[in-house]
Amino acid sequence: MFRNPWQRHKDLISIHDFTAEEVETLFQLAANVKARPDRYRNALSGQTLAMIFEKSSTRTRVSFEVGMYQLGGLATFLSSRDIQIGRGETIEDTARVLSRYVNGIMARTFAHSTVTELAKHATVPVINGLTDLLHPCQALTDYFTARERFSNTRGLTLAYVGDGNNMCHSLMFGGPKVGMNVRVATPEVYRPKAEIVELAMEDAAAAGTTLEIFAKPQDAIRGAHVVYTDVFASMGQETEAAARLKAFAGYQVTAELMETADKEAIFMHCLPCHRGEEVHAEVADGPWSVIFDEAENRLHVQKAIMLMLMNR
Repeated sequence: MFRNPWQRHKDLISIHDFTAEEVETLFQLAANVKARPDRYRNALSGQTLAMIFEKSSTRTRVSFEVGMYQLGGLATFLSSRDIQIGRGETIEDTARVLSRYVNGIMARTFAHSTVTELAKHATVPVINGLTDLLHPCQALTDYFTARERFSNTRGLTLAYVGDGNNMCHSLMFGGPKVGMNVRVATPEVYRPKAEIVELAMEDAAAAGTTLEIFAKPQDAIRGAHVVYTDVFASMGQETEAAARLKAFAGYQVTAELMETADKEAIFMHCLPCHRGEEVHAEVADGPWSVIFDEAENRLHVQKAIMLMLMNR
């Protein structure tokens, strides 16, 4: 049905592990899946995806579950209350047991090591649906959405403003794969992890793109083609919310800041969005915004990911 250069990959854990060619192939397939979903209706017929959720979700759960259904397969939801992982059964045993039942595993967890351990011991593909370190499915979707809007992403710039979190990490890894420069603006204490920055810098140097870290949002956003932000307090950081709101004062994406971006700039957010905190409503709901295009594209990109990994 399609040429699959992902044969060297069993899992999707980090965008860092993939080449630009592999990401481009994924995007081409996602575009085809989006344009002609009927062609792929039975592509994963009879297959089952186990979905492990330590964190609650709207977009991740619905997009994977609906995606498997539209590909002719079945997705089974497993919350931390439904299975024994973390309550006496090892991750290794969970991976081995599930591998006897299902054709793929998607996991949305707190610790990144949970997903890497699942991948290490499972004999079926494991997809990182989100960890505290990385959010590759969302970042791939974001760059796919930028590709839809601009046709060619090479030479464009993405500016990320806010917490140097899992979303920031995956966007830094994704930029070099699609030929985009990445700028990050965060308070000093909330900068992205140094080891991720180092790896992303190496990827950027190899791809001929740039990665820059700034303290002021104005420096990152000026002339950028994509402006991106995320919540200041992620899931599991609720007790830090007040301190974070104070620390991130001045990092809100406003209409005034958007006016300094490229004249064709778009605004992105992985959702859920807290209007009045990390972004003003006139930006999130205004003409710059493509946040609901991103949300829809989670479905199409993740269908392509499942096809690439599971349809072999």
